[in-house]
Amino acid sequence: MLWKLIPLVTKDESLPKLKLVLAVLALSISLSCTRQKTESNTPAPSQPGVSQARHSVDVVKASSPETEIARNQTGDALVQLNIEKGYHVNANPPTFPYLKATELTLAQSPGVSVSFIVYPNPLTKSFPFAEKPLAVYEGTTIIKVKLKVDKAAHPGKQNLSGKLLVQACDDQVCYAPGTLDVSIPLSIK
Repeated sequence: MLWKLIPLVTKDESLPKLKLVLAVLALSISLSCTRQKTESNTPAPSQPGVSQARHSVDVVKASSPETEIARNQTGDALVQLNIEKGYHVNANPPTFPYLKATELTLAQSPGVSVSFIVYPNPLTKSFPFAEKPLAVYEGTTIIKVKLKVDKAAHPGKQNLSGKLLVQACDDQVCYAPGTLDVSIPLSIK
């Protein structure tokens, strides 16, 4: 009998109370299902003109023009970052230690060594998610790589390969850090 299954309602109580208990139960289940469906199917709100990034590498691109350096000389290679409008990446060094700095690393190459890397001066901007202004890069920015070519290096063209670590953010949240492959075309004279 239904009265035994629902301990809140006894045989002596009226049918309207049973209907009320069942209606409350049905409404609770319905609201719970609706909330779960809404949370799983609704995309994050977006700003007009700004695409939703899934990963930092979705909004940052890196390129490098050819660099020409004579043997036994030094020269600057440039790595250009193009950061999509509405996003920024953390500067090097970042404002807080828990933020991932933009960081370029280059593989060793015969006859060519990296003397040092110069990161650009950052912008300092305030964001709703940070308690103080952050040092960031936006738009187009340039990282300079000071290279030294040995006098015994073979003349010709080669590519210096590397990795660029970035953590992109919009004005609300930061995305998972990602790594871009970088290639610097080098012509040794």
